[in-house]
Amino acid sequence: MYFVYAIYNQHHKKIYIGQTINLNERIMLHNNGSFTNSFTNRFKGIWRLIYKERFKTRKEALIREKQLKSFQGRKFIKSYIPL
Repeated sequence: MYFVYAIYNQHHKKIYIGQTINLNERIMLHNNGSFTNSFTNRFKGIWRLIYKERFKTRKEALIREKQLKSFQGRKFIKSYIPL
């Protein structure tokens, strides 16, 4: 099972969209700074899960990830940001 997910850093008002096979571990890695030279590592603070979808194959997940990173996809994801 693969996940496409969106996380949000409220302090910096930033969204990150990615895909993974282990969602809980991936969010933990984003929050503890394990990804050097990455987008999420540049913005300190807590990254919270705001959206996720499940897919059977990585190919499907990559296609959906690309859709969510488009202008319309980001507009859709922004509707899940908590007020």
